[in-house]
Amino acid sequence: MMTEKLYDKDAYQTEFTAKVISCSLSSGTQRQYDVVLDRTLFFPEEGGQTPDRGTVDGTQVTDVQIRDGVIIHRMAAPLAAGSEVHGRIDWQHRFYNMQQHSGEHVFSGIVHQKFGYDNVGFHLSDDIVTMDYNGTLSAEQLLEVERQANQAICENISIMISWPSEEELEAITYRSKKEIEGQVRIVTIPGYDVCACCAPHVRKTGEIGLLKVVSRQNYKGGVRVSIWCGLRAMQLYDQEHTMVSELAASLSTSADQIPAVFKKQQDEICKLKQKLQKAQAQRMEQQLEEIPPQQKNVFLQVEGVDARTIRDSVNRLTAAHPGYCGIFSGNEADGYQYVIGSADADAGMAGELLKERFGAKGGGSARMIQGQLHGAAWEDLQEVLSQL
Repeated sequence: MMTEKLYDKDAYQTEFTAKVISCSLSSGTQRQYDVVLDRTLFFPEEGGQTPDRGTVDGTQVTDVQIRDGVIIHRMAAPLAAGSEVHGRIDWQHRFYNMQQHSGEHVFSGIVHQKFGYDNVGFHLSDDIVTMDYNGTLSAEQLLEVERQANQAICENISIMISWPSEEELEAITYRSKKEIEGQVRIVTIPGYDVCACCAPHVRKTGEIGLLKVVSRQNYKGGVRVSIWCGLRAMQLYDQEHTMVSELAASLSTSADQIPAVFKKQQDEICKLKQKLQKAQAQRMEQQLEEIPPQQKNVFLQVEGVDARTIRDSVNRLTAAHPGYCGIFSGNEADGYQYVIGSADADAGMAGELLKERFGAKGGGSARMIQGQLHGAAWEDLQEVLSQL
């Protein structure tokens, strides 16, 4: 017997009574029970959306799945078959999901109308809402779709649910991510979207509240778009507003001036880095001049020296000294980045020695290698390198 889906009749109902059809121990490591009711308000994991939350007779429902029309409630405690029980769904969670899903329909409908793309992938969880479209969309195009979607929200359009007959369905042009067998449930947002969908939706677009695109990325030849709607979007705005306000206060400026102040600071940092690199190069020059010309192998420890200066210095050392020449930038606590070269020997032998003794990682050629290692004191490094 298939489960009667009360959420199809009224997505705003929060409590219900039902009869327990069966209760069995579920598979898995934790002791859980699979409960089947004759009817339920719990929307299962279906259509890319995570399931409802709530309780049945005071026991938390941890998961809801559907198999061949039968809805299975996973619970931590058993219920007696044949008993009458009282269920209650988590309304806040349900409404949040309704806002997200209805917002996705508006957004995907506009994308389909304007660009002809299909939504070929959809995921709605507590952490993210993503849509995968089989075509590319620029940031500017997404902004325009976002504006139109919010216009549809402001229009407060009634969202209609229908179950057309096979004959009626043939005359309807609608979106669908997959072939559907049996009765097709159609969700219509006049002027914006007609789509096959099994999930609960808000009654009017105004209840979506607002819609905000939060990210986009190229994905499988198309684009993956993430959105937040309604109360979740407001939470995002609150977090970002707090962050921007705190950042403006720390910079002693107004929010609208943050980009200009940030650019000024970045320019100043760039100039300071250039001065530091010049000072590092001068210091390195001094260290190189202090090395006796007859010394065969040369290994130096430095801190805060950029990679280019290190490579240039190793090249100078290998031109003046016949053995192994290396510079290690860092310290025991933070680890070392190193470059080792040799004009006459195989620099790779030094790398193998460091790998064997300290687990160093890196590579290169016989002429020069580079890598990194952690947890070694400079004195221990010198002792090992003295074996070369």
